[in-house]
Amino acid sequence: MSAFSLIISIVPHDKGEKLTKAAVEAGSGGGSVLMGRGLASSNFGAILGTGETTKDLIYMVVDSEKKAEIMNVIVESAKNEKSAFGCLFTMVADSLLKAGNIAGMAEAASLKGEEKMNEENKKDMITVIVNKGFADDVMFAARKAGASGGTVINARGTAREGDAKFFGVHIVPEKDMLIIVVDSDKKEAVLSAIKEVKCLKEPGMGIAFSSPVGDFTLLGKKK
Repeated sequence: MSAFSLIISIVPHDKGEKLTKAAVEAGSGGGSVLMGRGLASSNFGAILGTGETTKDLIYMVVDSEKKAEIMNVIVESAKNEKSAFGCLFTMVADSLLKAGNIAGMAEAASLKGEEKMNEENKKDMITVIVNKGFADDVMFAARKAGASGGTVINARGTAREGDAKFFGVHIVPEKDMLIIVVDSDKKEAVLSAIKEVKCLKEPGMGIAFSSPVGDFTLLGKKK
């Protein structure tokens, strides 16, 4: 059995297919492209309503033995784009369920050890899921604590037994899923700032969690 890695790339909208095609030609089994909203890189820009852009988020689960090769191909495919065109990073994928079979479970421990090899480039991905419309409030607080920006994906909650109903149909609130990648030494400060946002102090309004990432790379022309 093989161990797996999750490669996540965030690039401007309509560029995701280009990166996915290059990765497939390098041996990736394909990927999923999600459309998100990039938030302004500064509080001033957010106040003015500028700096927001539409983003493509590409998720690809690959064999860890092919990870470096596929990452290099993605970086190469974006080399003629503008500087800081996007970013790429990886996360552990302990196992893969495909066609009814689960692979990779035996290598989970070794894959976790692989992430520890990125000590000089340690970053964390903070994921915040809140009711729709509150992601900008969370991002405002995160920036004040040192985060540079984030990407929002539209999502929805799942109904449970006993949830409110309207004409017999469960009301499933829309959600914002905010992804922020920060230096690991800023993680605690950002999480502490986020927890003070009003919407995260009320039960049922949202949650936040963090995960270590590795291989963080900026895409585009090198300065």
